[in-house]
Amino acid sequence: MDRILVLDFGGQYNQLIARRVREQHVYAEIRPYDGISPEEISEGGYSGIIFTGGPNSVYDPGSPHYDPEILDAGIPILGICYGAQLIAWMARGEVGSAENSSEYGKTAVRTGESVLFRELPGESVCWMSHTDYIRRAPAGFSVTAVTDKCPCAAMEDAGRKIYAVQFHPEVTHTEYGRQILAAFLFSVCGCAGDWDARDSAARLIEKYREELAGRKVLLALSGGVDSSVAALLLHRAVGEDLTCVFVDHGLLRKGEGDRVEEMFRGRFGVKLIRVDAADRFLERLAGVTDPETKRRIIGEEFIRVFEEEGKKIGHVHALAQGTIYPDVIESGKGASAVIKSHHNVGGLPDVISFDRIVEPLRDFFKDEVRSIGRMLGLPEDMVTRQPFPGPGLAVRIIGEVTRDRITMLQEADAVFREEIGRLDMTERPDQYFAVLTDTHTVGVMGDARTYGYTAALRAVSTDDFMTAEWSRIPYEILERASSRITNEVAGISRVVYDISSKPPATVEWE
Repeated sequence: MDRILVLDFGGQYNQLIARRVREQHVYAEIRPYDGISPEEISEGGYSGIIFTGGPNSVYDPGSPHYDPEILDAGIPILGICYGAQLIAWMARGEVGSAENSSEYGKTAVRTGESVLFRELPGESVCWMSHTDYIRRAPAGFSVTAVTDKCPCAAMEDAGRKIYAVQFHPEVTHTEYGRQILAAFLFSVCGCAGDWDARDSAARLIEKYREELAGRKVLLALSGGVDSSVAALLLHRAVGEDLTCVFVDHGLLRKGEGDRVEEMFRGRFGVKLIRVDAADRFLERLAGVTDPETKRRIIGEEFIRVFEEEGKKIGHVHALAQGTIYPDVIESGKGASAVIKSHHNVGGLPDVISFDRIVEPLRDFFKDEVRSIGRMLGLPEDMVTRQPFPGPGLAVRIIGEVTRDRITMLQEADAVFREEIGRLDMTERPDQYFAVLTDTHTVGVMGDARTYGYTAALRAVSTDDFMTAEWSRIPYEILERASSRITNEVAGISRVVYDISSKPPATVEWE
């Protein structure tokens, strides 16, 4: 099997690079730049290496660097953004910073002769995000692309199969990004393109069957796609040694607890414990308004519940969670900046009573998790189920979480999801939900003045949840949802629709 090494220098799009490679049916693995030696790389059988972007300047002493001998290892290399500048720096080119050379966002790029750009027109749109730039290409390198501000938007040493692009081919905003990556994978690295994400399921089942043989595993089951796939995968691996704990924290969508229990206990025969913990969670959240504090409280309380349940069934060796990579990157693991912490990543308490944490899906994006779920036999209505944050409705209620506010949001969210359900499957957004804001506005019902909460409706379309566009839902759907919410949900007097994309916003409000 062909393998591409994605050498991580701390950029936000690093896992997205690996995902784009895997979309081309080539296996990619990410390693931190300081976590693998040149000798390990040379002996690792990699077909190619991709240097990722990163937030640093290559000429700063404390910035991530690598041993220049990697350039002579005989393995094809593609440098992206910071990775391109690092190649220039290591090969004794010149990298600098200049205010009038910085570029951010969509940029016209003019490409020349190169195997990477063979399928491209002479000018296209790319996505730039840099202040530093390559002032002078190293000896032996030729410049193969430019922009109005960047004299070296791409360069290469074709003889050594070393390529560098200042822009980001992995993001959807780069018009021909996938073709550029495909050219590197197939024309330069000679990959066969015979890997399938579903192959990972068999590999992971075998891995955990061996690692967890005879050991008790407790899995945090929320009923969402991620934890459901993790549950079935580990059920295949360890069978009766897996106990799924479904914590009903009182922050679920309307009717969700009963549906989860019926599916896993009834249909799949998974050993399941349902814990009614609403009172203890609400007690901990009383008076709390800061979203990060909410997440940390919920994360810690989750762990405490699992510890208690684990003691009831004897010694538990491992806590399993449905963590996927967007959770990890947004929680600021590695060199990435913290966007928001997730209860099953950034919210873990310092001391827990399990021997280890098992996160079988932490290297996968949502669409890959869905693919694995289908292979494991998860029903389509579960595979395509709406994403739901681990902290539940607590982070869709702006301000303090109370029973009354939870009920309001559950009812408003149910109405919105029901109205979206009128759309054909191909027209539905990838994620949609309601948010209860902490804003009161004046209204009128009958002849009486009201002063109720404002609910916000959110719907996005995305293929990876790293970027997302707000969905253009038909007006009649929004009109019916708004009318029903204000008439059927006591306490809500106004409904607004969120038209923010990610970035700059995130999908969730908190």
